[in-house]
Amino acid sequence: MSGHEGESVAAMQPLIEADGVGAVIDGETLLAPTDIRVERGMALAVRGRNGSGKTTLLRILSGRLRPSSGTATIEGRTIDDRDRTVRRSVSALIGTPAYAPDLTLREHLRYISTSWGVTGQAADDAADELLAALRIDTLARRFSTELSSGQSQLFALATAFVRPFDVLVLDEPEQRLDAERRGLVADRILLAKERGAAIVFASHDAGLVERVADEAITVEAP
Repeated sequence: MSGHEGESVAAMQPLIEADGVGAVIDGETLLAPTDIRVERGMALAVRGRNGSGKTTLLRILSGRLRPSSGTATIEGRTIDDRDRTVRRSVSALIGTPAYAPDLTLREHLRYISTSWGVTGQAADDAADELLAALRIDTLARRFSTELSSGQSQLFALATAFVRPFDVLVLDEPEQRLDAERRGLVADRILLAKERGAAIVFASHDAGLVERVADEAITVEAP
């Protein structure tokens, strides 16, 4: 195999892959065996009714839950959030993040960036750019406890977008947002795709799925 052929094969390898992953806890099946493959620059939408296992799948893909069956990997490496390499690769928003109550929104985003090696002016710029892109820059000096429901959702998404990542996992990013703000979130997901991230997101929003997803799967209730 020539060098160019080797590069081509590597480029086609999925960044994130799940082979027959399922979850059973205390005898209850939360996720039936599921397969996914997501390459760089690709977004996969996960659909299904409430209780079908969408969030369970996202927890497995983010390393927060060990599957009862099957395997989940990033570039062949088992997904486990105790592995710092995995944590560095994966940014996830599943549920409400834990916030530092004494930091403003801007300070909080800057802190997250700094935690992952983005320092100095670059951290300031990343926070400011993201706050502006999500149109919450006027709230930069507020604390997380001073936000409305929709503002809280945008800020939660900002905490996932602001740090470096190769894989982005989002659970219903559209929740509590109107159509205009859903469009802003779609723009950020598309930007992450352009930068080469692999994205997996659960959504009930057909418009969001149509705009940003390259493929979609439906998770059936166990």
